[in-house]
Amino acid sequence: MKSLLKSLSTWSLASLLLAAGCASQATPDNQHRLRDALHLPGKLTQTQLGPRPYFLVQDMDESPLKDKLASCANGPFFSSDFSIGHRGAALMFPEHTRESYEAAARMGAGIVECDVTFTKDRALVCRHSQCDLHTTTNILETSLAQKCSVAPEFDAQGNLTNAASIQCCTSDITVAEFKTLQGKMDAANTSATSIDEYMNATPDWRTDLYASRGTLMTHQESIELFLQLGVKFTPELKSPSVPMPYQGDYTQTMYAQQMIDDYIAAGVAPEKVWPQSFSYDDIVYWVNNTEFGVQGAYLVQDNADATQAEMQTWYDAGVRVLAPAMWMLLDVNAEGRIVPSQYALNARAVGFDLIAWTLERSGPLASGGGWYYQTLNGSDGGENVINNDGDALVVLDVLAQDVGVIGVFSDWPATTTYYANCMGL
Repeated sequence: MKSLLKSLSTWSLASLLLAAGCASQATPDNQHRLRDALHLPGKLTQTQLGPRPYFLVQDMDESPLKDKLASCANGPFFSSDFSIGHRGAALMFPEHTRESYEAAARMGAGIVECDVTFTKDRALVCRHSQCDLHTTTNILETSLAQKCSVAPEFDAQGNLTNAASIQCCTSDITVAEFKTLQGKMDAANTSATSIDEYMNATPDWRTDLYASRGTLMTHQESIELFLQLGVKFTPELKSPSVPMPYQGDYTQTMYAQQMIDDYIAAGVAPEKVWPQSFSYDDIVYWVNNTEFGVQGAYLVQDNADATQAEMQTWYDAGVRVLAPAMWMLLDVNAEGRIVPSQYALNARAVGFDLIAWTLERSGPLASGGGWYYQTLNGSDGGENVINNDGDALVVLDVLAQDVGVIGVFSDWPATTTYYANCMGL
């Protein structure tokens, strides 16, 4: 019976449940419990992947992997914890907004990220950086612009004169003020001479089609939404951009604990949460002082030369999940094939679970994909093996099958969901 249910599409299963008279009990919580009881891989809502995964498969060079992925075109598709929504679905939706989170869940992201920072009155909110409001919201179009750490300045003719130095932080405003803002695509023209020119700078490979209303969210609101969507949680405690302790008595430890307290207050089980931080001390604090540290993900991007012995000290301190930038886990061998890096081999030898970031964040890959692919595109002095968009799926396959990652962050989770569903992850 279990194998039969797994083979059904989520739409068919929902129909069976309704036919059995379960409609009155089909709350999000009941759906989630029923899914777990039946050992289903995803939530009981229909996952919608859209055309992009198919475009990427068609763009791949001919290979057995392409044939395998093409054979999965008719699904069924369902959510997977392997697919992690990076800031939601930030390729096309304003990051860390309700709309972006909902899009990620519909694309089958089993886990969704809220980057966590704090406001002037110490409320936790979802932003990638404490000081990114000038690039990710409409604050410069509002009266709150004058509260920014570095407010916009104008000459006698009304021309913007300090576009390159504007800085607006969540800690500049209260949570009530924060909630009046709207999210936009993350972009800024630092050579602009007007606010409109400054704000209208979205890269041409993204879009403003879905930026007409980006609903900003507090951390607590994101938890409530994720529970409704039936997804799991990976909050990242962002490094403060203000000196700590903030306002004299708000310490880093209080900040780290406050984030965890929001999950405790909401009744979220620790096994549904992967708290993240670039600060090793944050991870160790959670390991030693909370039940949520077991899945604490230590984010790394600047220590690609870490030795296995150094990694062993992290593991001995209780860290179990390592989340390096994607390029750190990959290399090119003498035959020109993408293979696990020595860093990846060392981490697996120590025993870490690995999570990679970030797929679908680089725009078109014809020119090599930039920072996220730097060990594969020749920018570090090696060979360039990235030359078309379909190569993103080749990279994803190496991460999953050879490196053995347990999840991949993506700005467009449909791509990762498609791969995970096809490969049974």
